[in-house]
Amino acid sequence: MAASDTERAQQQIDEIEALSSIYGDDWCVVDEDEKIYCIKISDCLDQPKWTLCLQVILPPGYPTAEPPIYQLNAPWLRGQDYTELANSLEEIYVQNLGESILYLWVEKIREVLIEKAQSSDPEPDIKKTTEEVDEDDGDDFLLEYKPIQEDQIKMLNYMTSESQEDEELPPIHHGNPITDRRSTFQAHLAPVVTTRQVKRVLEKLYENKKIASATHNIYAYRIYCEDKQTFLQDCEDDGETAAGGRLLHLMQILNVHNVLVVVSRWYGGILLGPDRFKHINNCARNVLVE
Repeated sequence: MAASDTERAQQQIDEIEALSSIYGDDWCVVDEDEKIYCIKISDCLDQPKWTLCLQVILPPGYPTAEPPIYQLNAPWLRGQDYTELANSLEEIYVQNLGESILYLWVEKIREVLIEKAQSSDPEPDIKKTTEEVDEDDGDDFLLEYKPIQEDQIKMLNYMTSESQEDEELPPIHHGNPITDRRSTFQAHLAPVVTTRQVKRVLEKLYENKKIASATHNIYAYRIYCEDKQTFLQDCEDDGETAAGGRLLHLMQILNVHNVLVVVSRWYGGILLGPDRFKHINNCARNVLVE
């Protein structure tokens, strides 16, 4: 007999409780109502070389009728590595149809990370991760200047056609910073009507060493195209899983357009869990209202 919705919901609750007690601080509830969770997985506890974040959404039919919707986030995870890992997870799902499989997924990913750590693969040189990272020197939360943002700007280069002449830089407004447990969040806002302006504002912001050194610079923009009566919109997590999408969602709810919002976060050595999303959105909301 097929499991009822109530039974499935109970299975999900039981599985989440178990995972939360097994993985402790590495388990993060991104959105309780939408059933979005994030698990930080490393090759070892002491000095991990390889870390990856598994973000999952549990659909109503999970575990008996539907697989979890998932995303694998790690700066080094590309191409072949991603495909192989994704195939392994699909395989586990197929072999355990109808069962709760998140624990098996997490441990499979850990196995892959351990193999990577033991092989001769060079360590990832990217300091950014998709989850909060525990820094020992929490007092000095301004990391040294790292122009990580080049990829994001390259992407925008690709989106903006070179035929447009250079547009003027829109004015940039800076919101009031919010500080919680040594992490600082600050929003920046600029009116934009083209993706070229988005690119110019980002370049201008990254010229500021303090902003460029933020652990994450999350952004979203919405531009209304009068002629097509549609929105041109996009967002960037910059290593903070799902934060860009939430920021864009906030802008949609507030019905703002022709604006770019960037939220910088300087991580202060203490994990904030889901509170960090609250601060990101509050910063953004305040600067939009202003």
